[in-house]
Amino acid sequence: MRDLDETDRQLLRLLLDDGRRPYSDLAEEVGLSAPAVSDRIDRLRELGVVERFTVDIDRSRLSDGVRVAVTLDVTPGETTAVREALGSVDGVEHVFATADSRLFVVASVPDGDVERHLGAAFDTGAIESVSVSPLVAADWHPALGEATLGLECAECGNTVTSEGVTATLDGERYEFCCGSCEARFVERYEELKEGA
Repeated sequence: MRDLDETDRQLLRLLLDDGRRPYSDLAEEVGLSAPAVSDRIDRLRELGVVERFTVDIDRSRLSDGVRVAVTLDVTPGETTAVREALGSVDGVEHVFATADSRLFVVASVPDGDVERHLGAAFDTGAIESVSVSPLVAADWHPALGEATLGLECAECGNTVTSEGVTATLDGERYEFCCGSCEARFVERYEELKEGA
């Protein structure tokens, strides 16, 4: 599979609506067998299109502190370190990074003291400025539209088209735009593996 067809898009839309829907129900909706649906979803997971199945919690129904939107201006080149630090903080729901070294964070802060609660991020020394606003509502509307598959060649970075090839090395799947890129990558991979 090198691109998403309409059946893939329909499956993704159905899963966006309800990620717990049984494969038999999905199969009935798209006109395939349950095993065929399972195979398609497995391929979408292998390609990284479907990362995980999760629960969308309505935080307004829970009481665990003040829900806030935090904007962090970060020292250029340090956003990864700050994002990793935020990943270990309880109550951090979302972290969005922009190209201009800014992070947008949605979090529940038990005591209202954002700087203390997000201390791991501040400990990096990379926070230049902070803006905090209490959240009163949050909506999430994932949409698929007419998205196409955007695979990148593991060797050269070009877009993988229908002429692309796939290789599985030590259980990890790699996509390549052509057989030449695959051969170079596999050769280097084997050399590194032997040298380890």
